[in-house]
Amino acid sequence: MLFRSIQQALEANRTIAAARLQRPVDVAGIGVARERPNPDLSYEYSKETPRQAFGATLPIELGGKRQARLAVANATVAASDAELARVIAEVRSDVRTTYFEVVGADQRVAFADEVRALAARARDAARARVQAGDVPQSDLTQASLALANSEIEAAAARGDAASARAELNALLGQPVGTPLTLADEMTGGAVPALNDAIAHASQRNTEVAALDKRIEAQVARIALARANRTPDLTAGGAFTYDADPEFTFGWRLSGSITLPVFTSHRAAVAVEDAELARLKGEREALLVRMSGAIASAIARASSAREQLTRYQSDVLPLALEAERQAQVAYSAGQTGLVALVEALRTARETRQRGLQAAQDFQKALADLDRAMGMNR
Repeated sequence: MLFRSIQQALEANRTIAAARLQRPVDVAGIGVARERPNPDLSYEYSKETPRQAFGATLPIELGGKRQARLAVANATVAASDAELARVIAEVRSDVRTTYFEVVGADQRVAFADEVRALAARARDAARARVQAGDVPQSDLTQASLALANSEIEAAAARGDAASARAELNALLGQPVGTPLTLADEMTGGAVPALNDAIAHASQRNTEVAALDKRIEAQVARIALARANRTPDLTAGGAFTYDADPEFTFGWRLSGSITLPVFTSHRAAVAVEDAELARLKGEREALLVRMSGAIASAIARASSAREQLTRYQSDVLPLALEAERQAQVAYSAGQTGLVALVEALRTARETRQRGLQAAQDFQKALADLDRAMGMNR
């Protein structure tokens, strides 16, 4: 079910859909970069001879400006694709986290209902003993209070479950009230070795890949900034008419080039160089942060799995048995209500700690996926 939910999110999640809309924008930028300068046509009429002239000028880009623009545009598309992959990885991680929050919330509801049923049986047992004159009326009052508190906790658990389901539905791109059927266990998932996780993340981390593409695009921008330092040439010509009596038809050619006297565009190159240095520094910082996050997530996942195993194999069975024995002992008049209520409270807290360990395990795995930043 988790895999199916992730696939649905990839198809319908609004954040991913919005990120995909960036690619057509960047692809259109390739067409803009491919454009060439337009020629200028002119007509002159003067009192001097030749009185009329029909001219044209054509800007000629030098220094490989057009090729540099195309390189920037293509690199921008690649960076956009890498950014989309990063967004998809984040959404996958969010879906995994929220999915198991829903599973855990459903289990909390089930546990709360069990505790409420136990409290109801304890109240009934207290009522029977009060009616038999074995215990004072205060036992029934305390048991009824415990039942009321358990009903409040059950209602709160159902509210948390509804909230988590609404969040998951939003991630899946469907109405928040859509019913969900989740079947995955809270104990599922493997914890990789630290060195293997870091090695895989270094090669496949989508955030690192996005930064690498941004660095490639920045290198292309530097090349464009340097190409823009080359002055462009403007070539022109004119057809002249009405210069009698000297001539009737004539022509002239012209050419001009901008002299980089006041502006040489060195500052633009310096800006792009500085941005490249910043991106490289950001990449180095990301690698360090990624390694720390992976190590932290693996440590927390390993600890949570150990706790979960102990709860399932040892602690929870003992708590349930103690709860059963307390119920039997109170019904038989062997213990007082305080011992029964304490046993119920211990069983409830044990269930909650076991479930929290399972949720901590799944959250650590989700954090590990996010830290590794892999679309897997």
